[in-house]
Amino acid sequence: MSDVVTLSARTVSDHVALAEIELCGELMIAASAAIGERLSPDRIDEVLDVKVITERTTVPRQGEHRG
Repeated sequence: MSDVVTLSARTVSDHVALAEIELCGELMIAASAAIGERLSPDRIDEVLDVKVITERTTVPRQGEHRG
């Protein structure tokens, strides 16, 4: 019997992980270009393409996630 490695098809979690890696990369690029120590919550929202919906539902800003 030989040792054969079978690669499975990509799963949904693979796509989610790749999207998260891409977003982290975008944040790192923005942070490296920023003046000062931190990105502002507005800049983070801009980099992550967060939109605030004014009718009934809103998307929380990144600063509101911190406790």
